[in-house]
Amino acid sequence: MIRFLIKGLIRDRSRSLFPVLTVMVGVMLTVVLQTWFRGVESEGVQIAARFDTGHVKIMSQAYAEEYDQIPNDLAFIGVSDLMQNLRRDFPDMIWLPRIKFGGLLDIPDENGETRAQSPVIGFAVDLLSPDSLERDILNLDHAVIRGRLPEKPGEIVLSDEMARQLGVQINETATLIGSTMYGSLATYNFTVVGTIRFGITVMDRGSMIADLSDIQMALDMDDAAGEILGLFPDLFFYSRRADSIKNRFNAEYEKPEDEFSPIMVTLREQAGFGEILDLVGSVVNIAIGIFVVVMSIVLWNAGLIGSIRRYGEIGVRLAIGEYKNHLYRSMIIESLCIGFFGTLLGTTLGITIAFYLQETGINISSMMKNASIVMSDVMRARITPGSFVIGFVPGLLATFLGTSISGIGIYKRQTSRLMKELEV
Repeated sequence: MIRFLIKGLIRDRSRSLFPVLTVMVGVMLTVVLQTWFRGVESEGVQIAARFDTGHVKIMSQAYAEEYDQIPNDLAFIGVSDLMQNLRRDFPDMIWLPRIKFGGLLDIPDENGETRAQSPVIGFAVDLLSPDSLERDILNLDHAVIRGRLPEKPGEIVLSDEMARQLGVQINETATLIGSTMYGSLATYNFTVVGTIRFGITVMDRGSMIADLSDIQMALDMDDAAGEILGLFPDLFFYSRRADSIKNRFNAEYEKPEDEFSPIMVTLREQAGFGEILDLVGSVVNIAIGIFVVVMSIVLWNAGLIGSIRRYGEIGVRLAIGEYKNHLYRSMIIESLCIGFFGTLLGTTLGITIAFYLQETGINISSMMKNASIVMSDVMRARITPGSFVIGFVPGLLATFLGTSISGIGIYKRQTSRLMKELEV
């Protein structure tokens, strides 16, 4: 019977084309919205993890207590040995030692006198090691605007906006003025070999990237680092796995009596990210739920209207002797077929659009000019396993309910009045 009903739907476009298109559009919008919200949510987490928090982060206990002040005088010493242990004990993670620092960047003129100055936020990462993944993690190769990335010691790159404001040219000297790990004044000359733009407004205003070994030398931090970031290889955050790794590490290395012993924290335990992620997740789920309900109501009404339009057809079929139960079942099966095919088409189209938004994204830089939070200027969608099934909720359930409710009218039709209705 199902095969017979499908043939009837294909041949009679008045019964199938509009309902299928309605379901397809509704499901497509549902899928695109779900992937967009998930993309915005995961994009914020990825940016924070790659540039600041990691999925897990190792610091000294004293550094962790004053983390917001970037207290490099409390940095962890003995990074090389700890890195070897981490790569041995947790080989499925990416481990990245880093130093964050602040200071004053001085640009001298041809006479060595100060020509321009600006406060700067610096990031020391491993740029020169052959097996370093920092260029890929920070997407540095694609961020270069002028010049190139550092290839030898003593070279740095600046944010393009700050470099233009200071009038810095490629291969000019820049002097970093800051404080060492032990609190004394530090001055160190670098060569500016390039400028970059991250697409993250707050970082593009005034930041510099230098090799880790250069900053260790400049700030007297031999074999030391403020932070060691741990990332999952696909760069997506998995809360349970992160908690498991943290518990294993702290059970072995944490020593409450030694404030300089290493301690590991997860992304959720830093800067209120746990509350933020819970809030964002709740908002996203509520928004998706509301939209699914709205689309379900729309498709439900479409099913009701479709059944009402077939009032005369139902009367004819009853008049020629078709049983009410059989007619009711056939209408429900027809609605499920329409919902299924419409959902398949809508999901396919929605995933296609979502894939484009995932790869290309939408540039919102014009809205981020005064942003003070770390957020990408390009918003992208994210396709998840749920994206392939969420469309079946409005696509199948709503059409089924619409037809089921409207089809109850079949049992209210009186056979004795059918011929009179047909005469009219």
